[in-house]
Amino acid sequence: MTIMINNLHFVETPEALEEIADFFLNADCIGVDIEADSMFHFREKVCLIQMAAGDLIAVIDPLAIDDMSPIVPVFEKPEIRKIFHGSDYDVRSLNRDFGITIRNLFDTELASRFLGIAETGLGSVMKNRFGVELDKTYQKKDWSKRPLTDGMIEYGAGDVIYLPKLAAILDQELEEKGRTDWVDEECLLLSGVRHQENGAEPLFTRVKGAGKLDRRSLAVLEELLQLRLVISEKKDRPPFKVFSNASLLTLAKDKPLTPGRLKACGALSPRQASTHGNQVLEAVEKGVSLPEEEMPQYPRRKRPSFKPDVPKRMDAIKDYRDSVADNLELDPPILINKALMTAIAACNPGTVDQLYTIGGLRQWQINILGEGIINALHSAS
Repeated sequence: MTIMINNLHFVETPEALEEIADFFLNADCIGVDIEADSMFHFREKVCLIQMAAGDLIAVIDPLAIDDMSPIVPVFEKPEIRKIFHGSDYDVRSLNRDFGITIRNLFDTELASRFLGIAETGLGSVMKNRFGVELDKTYQKKDWSKRPLTDGMIEYGAGDVIYLPKLAAILDQELEEKGRTDWVDEECLLLSGVRHQENGAEPLFTRVKGAGKLDRRSLAVLEELLQLRLVISEKKDRPPFKVFSNASLLTLAKDKPLTPGRLKACGALSPRQASTHGNQVLEAVEKGVSLPEEEMPQYPRRKRPSFKPDVPKRMDAIKDYRDSVADNLELDPPILINKALMTAIAACNPGTVDQLYTIGGLRQWQINILGEGIINALHSAS
């Protein structure tokens, strides 16, 4: 079955945006999705906003409209339910680019997981629920390029057309299983996530494997990462498309200081070596020459020291959680993850009320698991 799209509006002028915003302000429920260009540019941005209510679908081009403020009240109006599928990235991006705060969010991907559905990707859910095959033709396209083709616009619309209908189905199933409050609480927390930059931390803290390097190699790696950032911004390309993390790790370990050694280590392609070889060698030399007292050190989180009976409590909580998850036909970490179980075992609360002192523990988790966890802790003692 293919998706038939009839009432589709492509919005690319301020006047059209104001008109469509007025329409959505009177809607009860809106399906929302975005397309971005994170795979193609240094600074990612939202390139398309798709919204659906009733039989109308709007595909909004924010790159053609200087002022997106008319649509902001739609997302902020609490009486309008905003339906996303896998909303974390969308929420962060809409807030970063347009200052949008989303009130009354519902995430159909999250709801599907809380119903015990194994395959929760939008394509799988659409196929299983509606027999619809989503078109993947434009999934990896550069959405910042203009003009957009009719096929790209229809592709964007296809991702939102069924979201309100899907939300209604999931609502009923959540209600039948008594899990509506669980999802509502999680969705409220999701609506508050925000985009974060790297801050003052060294760039190497985000490179997998950097923690195994010695301090001199870390110094070289940081210089290379800083160089990659400069080149990426200048070329307007994502950093991973300039040099891969694996290549930079190899360079940090081998520390080539001559063109011959650079070629021998095999970290760069001939084209990369020809284009950026001298800059890479300069960065390596700078890291190698850094005074010892200035060399960076990988930040190690001090592992908490636990009393000998904490692992026993942890096992008791895990056994209880797993039994509940089995009865509910849910993946156990959805109920409560390892970090929270460890925190509970370390605190060893004696009553359900004392669980409220543990940061990150949700109200629905305390309601469902609280008494059982306390009993498990008592048994472990």
